[in-house]
Amino acid sequence: MMKRVRLFVLIASVMLVVDQLVKAWARGRFDLHESPGFPWPGVFEFTLVYNQGIAFGMFKGMSILFTPVALLIVAMAYRFVAHHEGERRFVHVAAGLVAAGALGNMIDRLLLGRVTDMFWARFINFPVFNVADVCITVGATLFGLRFVFENTFGPIQTANPEVAPKVSPE
Repeated sequence: MMKRVRLFVLIASVMLVVDQLVKAWARGRFDLHESPGFPWPGVFEFTLVYNQGIAFGMFKGMSILFTPVALLIVAMAYRFVAHHEGERRFVHVAAGLVAAGALGNMIDRLLLGRVTDMFWARFINFPVFNVADVCITVGATLFGLRFVFENTFGPIQTANPEVAPKVSPE
C-alpha cells in the first residue's frame, strides 16, 4: 500500500474512532438539551442534541437518503489519494478528515436514525456540532486552501517529484 494511502487510512480511522467515542460519551453523560455550563460557561459548552437532518438540520427526516452521498465522498477521497501520491501530506490528511467525518455521521444515521451533536459555541449561538463536523470542515478548508493557492500562485511543488504529473509547456 502506498505511503500516502496509509496516511489517509490512518487519519480517517483515528478520527472516526475519536468521533464515535466522543458521541458515545456525550450520549452516556448528558440528558437531551442539558447544558451543564462547562468547559467554558457562556462561551463554549457541551450540550446533547440530535440532528435528524443534515447540516444545520436541513432535510429533517431524510438524512438516511444521504448515505450514498457519504459513501461517494469516502470513495472519491480514497480515489484522489490513491491517484495523487505526489501531493503534499496535508492534502492527504484533508482527504482523511473528510472521509472520517462523512463516515462518522453516516454511522449515526444508520444506527441511531439521527446524528449526535454535543459542542456548542454559545457565544455566537452557532448550531451544535460534533467531531465529524469538525473533520469535514477542517478537511474541506484544507482542500479549498490548496486549490486557491494553486490557482493564485501556480502549481504547488509536490512532495515527491518522481510521481508528479507531467506538465507540458504552453
